[in-house]
Amino acid sequence: MSTPVKLAVIYYSSTGYAAEIAKEIAETAEKAGAEVRLLKAAELAPEAAIASNEAWAAHAAASAGVPVATPADVEWADAVIFGSPTRFGNISSQLKQFIDTLGGLWAQGKLANKVYSGFVTTATAHGGQESTLLALYNSIHHFGGLIASPGYTDAVKFVDGNPYGTSHIDAQGNNPVGDQTRNAARHQAQRVVKIAAALKTGFAA
Repeated sequence: MSTPVKLAVIYYSSTGYAAEIAKEIAETAEKAGAEVRLLKAAELAPEAAIASNEAWAAHAAASAGVPVATPADVEWADAVIFGSPTRFGNISSQLKQFIDTLGGLWAQGKLANKVYSGFVTTATAHGGQESTLLALYNSIHHFGGLIASPGYTDAVKFVDGNPYGTSHIDAQGNNPVGDQTRNAARHQAQRVVKIAAALKTGFAA
């Protein structure tokens, strides 16, 4: 593409599963020609809560160098892929807090006409995967954004089984991110970049 798609991958991850998917998406999008910012939502949980969970504390330390997302990153982007673990069938409070800071951009119409998509992790099978992504997409409708869900547009989606976005079951920390999830994440990244590129070209014409 003549002018690269600018993609922001913005996620929250407590124990690292969503972070791993976000990294896969970011790397795939870069290979597809996009300019990518890999960003995390700011942590809201108290230090005591983080320290009480060994995996959470380990991931917090390991991801300390990942930049924290700001509204300016969304304004910069042609496309945004959000990721979150599910929390009672909804996105995490950390990601929701970030989305709630976008009101100023929304009021100026600067969230509209961008491409958006999402991915999710859960501890158990089903566990709110679809409802979390649908809840996320409610905000995108308010933005005037364009949702690029993966649907069943590739054979990998019949394995992954979630047309709303990439999803992974971590089984309480016992199920590493494997090929099924990575393949779905790669397809989602490629699809978002392709759609955003077409849209960007169309707006420029």
